[in-house]
Amino acid sequence: MGIAIESTLDTAPLIIGGREFRSRLMVGTGKYASNADMIRAIEASGAEVVTVAVRRVDLSRANEEGILHHLDPGQFFLLANTAGCYSADEAIRYARLARAAGFNEWVKLEVIGDQETLLPDTTGLLEATRTLAAEGFKVMAYTNDDLISALRLEEAGAVAVMPLASPIGSGLGMLNPYAIRTIKQRLGVPVIVDAGVGTASDACIVMEQGVDGILMNTGIAAASDPLRMATAMRHAVEAGRLAYLAGRMPRREVAVPSSPLTGMLDG
Repeated sequence: MGIAIESTLDTAPLIIGGREFRSRLMVGTGKYASNADMIRAIEASGAEVVTVAVRRVDLSRANEEGILHHLDPGQFFLLANTAGCYSADEAIRYARLARAAGFNEWVKLEVIGDQETLLPDTTGLLEATRTLAAEGFKVMAYTNDDLISALRLEEAGAVAVMPLASPIGSGLGMLNPYAIRTIKQRLGVPVIVDAGVGTASDACIVMEQGVDGILMNTGIAAASDPLRMATAMRHAVEAGRLAYLAGRMPRREVAVPSSPLTGMLDG
């Protein structure tokens, strides 16, 4: 029985830019009450990829108060991000600063276009993606849930495209499943949904669309109990992935009995 169950599980790694990852859940490092709480939650999430905002952290590992002092690059794959950048030039500058400070060549690229909604500036995002990809960066580009923008980012050299489920920090869950499914169906690079996941059921529904993974931060960090929520998110991502691979039953507008109608007693 054990072998039969194991054979149904998703054991395929997530491959981005030629690198394999076992976990399809990626997490951020902001908004935790303490660095100790952050590490406990990240470990409970099972995430391998941990993203750090370049402009918001002390890049020196010697500072015990800094985030990087507590993140072991031998345990986690550290992904610098350009959160808070409002132009292509600014995002490019911070990506280069991260690499010069000892990060790898990977970057989660954000170019924000509006302070109220934090929606991306896709023109600036494309410009920064082209520049950084030409310089050897492996760009994971945060964008909106628009297919055309996603296709252009792939053409520009992004190794992964990261459409939002809903605005950053909103916890609204996925607003447009059709858009997310369409992006996944049309792109050749991995699709990692980024932003808007508020609780475990949101994560499960996102993964059921067939995407390759989820990146989240506030959904865990802002929970009343981040450790429990991180654990819940880990299981939800795995459950959603398995449900997608299993294939859901058809939806019907009429009831269908689940028990056979044969063998009933007469009269």
